[in-house]
Order: sequence, then C-alpha cells, then structure tokens
Amino acid sequence: MDPSRIVDSFPAPSFRGNQEQALRDIRAAFEDGKDVVLVRAPTGSGKSLLARSIAGTAQTVEESSPAEATDAYYTTPQVSQLDDVAEDDLLSDLKIIRGKSNYNCIIRGEEDTPVDRAPCARTRGFDCTVRHRCPYFSDRAIASNRQIAAMTLAYFMQTAGSDVFRKRDVVVIDEAHGLAEWAEMYATIDLKPRTVPVWDDIGVPDLSEAGDPVERAARFAETLVGVCKRAKDELLTKAELTPEEAARRDRLQELRSELKWFVEDYRDPQSPTTWVVDQHDGEGSPIAIKPLDPAKYLQHTVWDRGNKFALLSATILNKDAFCRSVGLNPANVALVDVGHTFPVENRPLYDVTQGKMTYEHRDETLPKIARLVVRLMAKHPDEKGLIHCHSYAIQAELRRRLAEMGLGNRIHGHDRDNRNAELETWKATDDPEVFLSVKMEEALDLKGDLCRWQVLCKAPYLNTNDSRVARRLEDGQWSWYRRAALRTVIQACGRVVRAPDDYGDTYIADSSLLQLFEKTRHDMPDWFAEQVDRMTKPDLPEFDPVAAGGRGSNARGDHSSLGSANLGGQSSQRSQSRSGGRSGGSGSNSTRTGGGQSTRRNRSESGGSDDESRDSHPLSDVWGE
Repeated sequence: MDPSRIVDSFPAPSFRGNQEQALRDIRAAFEDGKDVVLVRAPTGSGKSLLARSIAGTAQTVEESSPAEATDAYYTTPQVSQLDDVAEDDLLSDLKIIRGKSNYNCIIRGEEDTPVDRAPCARTRGFDCTVRHRCPYFSDRAIASNRQIAAMTLAYFMQTAGSDVFRKRDVVVIDEAHGLAEWAEMYATIDLKPRTVPVWDDIGVPDLSEAGDPVERAARFAETLVGVCKRAKDELLTKAELTPEEAARRDRLQELRSELKWFVEDYRDPQSPTTWVVDQHDGEGSPIAIKPLDPAKYLQHTVWDRGNKFALLSATILNKDAFCRSVGLNPANVALVDVGHTFPVENRPLYDVTQGKMTYEHRDETLPKIARLVVRLMAKHPDEKGLIHCHSYAIQAELRRRLAEMGLGNRIHGHDRDNRNAELETWKATDDPEVFLSVKMEEALDLKGDLCRWQVLCKAPYLNTNDSRVARRLEDGQWSWYRRAALRTVIQACGRVVRAPDDYGDTYIADSSLLQLFEKTRHDMPDWFAEQVDRMTKPDLPEFDPVAAGGRGSNARGDHSSLGSANLGGQSSQRSQSRSGGRSGGSGSNSTRTGGGQSTRRNRSESGGSDDESRDSHPLSDVWGE
C-alpha cells in the first residue's frame, strides 16, 4: 500500500464537504502503521468515493514481486449498495462480479437458465464452446484481473480460498457496522425442509430431550452428513442432471460442508467459538445451529484476504467493542471520524411518543400511534411519508386501523415477497402516499421529495428469541444490545435527508426510544447527539381523518387555515430549507462452550419481537449474494 496516493486517487473532479480532510486523516492512520482503519462517515459523506480513493493506494502488479499481494477488493453486504456503485460513472473502474445465479446462460435454448443450472453445471464432461463469452465467467475473469474487484460480502466470503480471488493488498468494506452479525449469519446452519433436500428421509430429534442440546445437535449433524453424501453420490452416477437435480446436488454438497465445519469446530477444544442451537417445536421441527463468536470465520473469510483494511460506516459506535466483536486488536486499528455536513436544522427529531411498544404494552400503545399517524398525515398533506413498523404484525395492525379511518387510499405497504417491487412503486408516485415498511432502516435512499417525513414506531431492539441475543444478555451484555438498537435508529434517521440542501422530519413514537437515547449517549456520534439534544415536541393538527386524506381531500382548505397556528410555520420552514436553512424547531435456546449448558430466557426490556418469524435474522433483509 502507498497511502500517499490516497488524495490523488479521488475519482471526482472536486471534493465536497469533509472528503479531502477525511482522506488526509485516513492517510495519516495508515502511515502511522495501522493495519485497519475504521471510517465513521455519516450519510452524504460520499463513502463510495472515499472507498475508491483508499482502493487506489493498493500496490500494483508493476510495483511488486510475483509473490506479493496486489490490487484491491471493494465489498459491501448490501445488494442495493453494489447496484449504486454499478450506476455511478465515477466508479466505472470498479469491476463488479456477482454470484452465478445472477447470470443467465447464453447457449441457444438455455437463455432463461441461470449459469449455476446451465448445461456446464449439470452434464458430465460438458464442453462449452461459448464459455469465453459466458457473462459470469467473463465478468469473473475481468474482475480477477482488474485493479479493483467489487462484490457483495456474501460472494467475497464464499470465495475465500479461491484460486481466482486470492489475497489482495487492500480490502475496503462499505457499510461495515454489522460485520459481526453478517459473519454469524453466514456461518449459521438452518436445517428445515427448504434447506435440507433429504428432510423426509431423516428423523429429526428433539434436541432438548436429554443431555446437552448442542452435543445432541453435533451427533445429529454427523448422521446427516452421511445421508447427504449417499444422496449426492446417487446423483453423481447420472451422466446428465435436470436443473432441479443440479440444484439438489449443489445444496447437498454445501450442507455437508457446513455440517462438517460445525462438527469439527465443536469438537476442537481450542476453538473460541460458542455454538448455540434453536429448536422451538421439538421433535421433527426445524433446527438452527449458530456460532456466537464469529472471529474465527472472519479470520478465514475476511482478514486473511488482505494486507490492509478500511471499514466504512456511519454507525461504528464504539471502536473497542467493534474490534472485540470481529476479532481485531484495537491497538492495530484507527478510528477516523468524518464530520456531518448536513445542517442539523434540516434533519430534526420530534418527540411524539405515545407510550411503550414492548410486547406487553403494544395493544395499548399501537392504537395511539395510529391516531398519531393520522395527525401527521394532516400536517404533511402534500408530502410522502415513511413509517418504520419494525415487524409485519405492527404493520398489519397499523394498516388495518388506518384503512378503517378511511385512509387506505393514502397508505402503501409490502409483504415479505414483494418488498422491492412495492417500494419502487411507491417511490415512483407523485401522490403523497405513506409507506408502511418493515426492516428498511438501511440501504434506502429517499432523497428530495421521495420522502419528507418518517416515523419510528418501535425501538428496534434485537429479537430475544434468537439464542445468540438471549445468551449475550444472560452474560450481561446490555451495552451491546442497546448499541445494536441505536445503530439501527441512526441508520433509519438517515433515510430521508440525503444531501446538504435536503430536509426531512423524523418522529419518535415509542417512549422506549427516549430511554435508549439516555442510556447510549456516550456511544452516539457528536452529530447525532446534536440531533437528540435539539429534539422538541411539535405542534400537530387535531385528529381529523378527513384532513389527513392528502391531495383532493375535502379538508385541504381547512388544513391550510391551520398553517400558522398548528404547523409551527411549516410553510416558511420549507421555503427556508430549500435555500439551505431551516428554523429550529416460547422455545428452546441452547448454548455450548466447553462443558456445555442449556439455557432459556424470558423477554427482555425490549419486549422481544415475538410477532416476527422466529427464524428471521436482524439483517436478513439486506443480505444478498
């Protein structure tokens, strides 16, 4: 690495905000001998441009000997972030490579077949005459020889040990705040009918029936490895497979590898990994085998892949805690803070709390939040809004109540299967619709009039039904638990203000969020602490569903007459903002480490997320290949 090249590697014709100073600080950290630099840069900092500059410091092939690592990787866990890179002309020299399933075969008659199910993947000895033009292998060959190869974190981890994507000089990880969680999810083994092709051929035991549940899981895994091998070997006797059989073969091999890794690590007395097991419905039900400490996996899949690392995010909240969670020595890590360039007046927080949204209090609080949303819709009759519902159960109840109030025509939502399509439909409309979202606190760019206001319905604490979360809380790791929630809140607050001249209001509806802010104050970036300090209670219109109808409603004229009395001078604030300023205004949770122990935990201060699918992961909606 040559840190002196970092400023000259900036891809834009000029700097904006704090970009130049940030690059100089990053350069100084690497010149000081640090192996890893954490770059805490808020929304609007141009993190992708900073990432490109850092990648430009990598040693080139011309500068090195054949045995030395050269060039750079750019990786991010978020598919949408990689899509943004692909569309940015300033980043055109980053060659993007995706997983095989994202490319289609070009052989005549196979144009709709993904490359991982193409004839080359299902026919023994198949000689592809057009492999040199295959979109996947072509992109892979180019990326492997390009100075900067870009890919999702999932693909990056999956290619660990690959002869094609070997160790490089510099690795840049964008949106890196959840690296520990992503590693845990990557290493989690989900055993259920959809993921185990031989599910109907095995008897799934009740892991809590006797002895140590994790030991019982390991014995079951050893048996399952053998069943998978026999099923795979049977497929390999065929000269040609159907696409479905090819998928079954690949999944059997993948599952064997996952299970063998778990068993070997579990049996290794030197391994630092603590394994936990979830099985909520006893015999015959799905099993999730999870590593509590991902450092070993990150060593192999990430840290062995480069000489120098830069990790960028707005929400790396505590350097030492982050380093511990990902297996880094804090002494070898520097933290560079990038100041926020968006006026705090343009990104206000408002206290509109209606009570606690914990599981025990939700039935009482949620109807109040529904009425609150009506008042906010009346305050913003011509502006699009976003409601962070946290769970599909909250979303469904809120949507039902708003529809009963006659506001169904201004409400938009999604389910697990159509989230992206419905989001794009909502973004495309010019009508002041309100979008009820679930787990969209990250990787969402709602610039300008795409969204002018948003509501946080619930403090986004992690699901305490997840055995990893429960185990950590039993170990007293409440600071970690609160930091995870704060991180999500900060990410959410950045969805609606995307540039220095942009503006958007964020309303806090769950009183548990106020407690969260109080208990995590020392972990907040200064720029977010400033937002919290300026938080006020807004003047809102009275509850009136007709006035909340938006454009074309009978009460629109009445709403306008409320302007100076109830909206706090909203019209004049909007005018000022456009010119750059704004006035102030129940299951089995089992764990094992060493001797092994079985544990169970009741709901914590967050009330859990019992209405969520129990096998969901906090980051499942942003993970992709």
